[in-house]
Amino acid sequence: MAKQQPNKTAAGTNAQEVRQQNAQSAQAGQFGTEFAAETNAQQVRQQNAQAEAGKAQNSSK
Repeated sequence: MAKQQPNKTAAGTNAQEVRQQNAQSAQAGQFGTEFAAETNAQQVRQQNAQAEAGKAQNSSK
């Protein structure tokens, strides 16, 4: 088994660095807004409507 360095997981992730990044994003409130900024709400509504229409068509066959 490979010898682990302190503060590193078996996969090689630096746990301290991850904690620091999590703390920074929590302070800036980035987590929720990061995904919201990439989402086009109108496009999602349209896709949902199309999916529902497809379901209705399929169930009536």
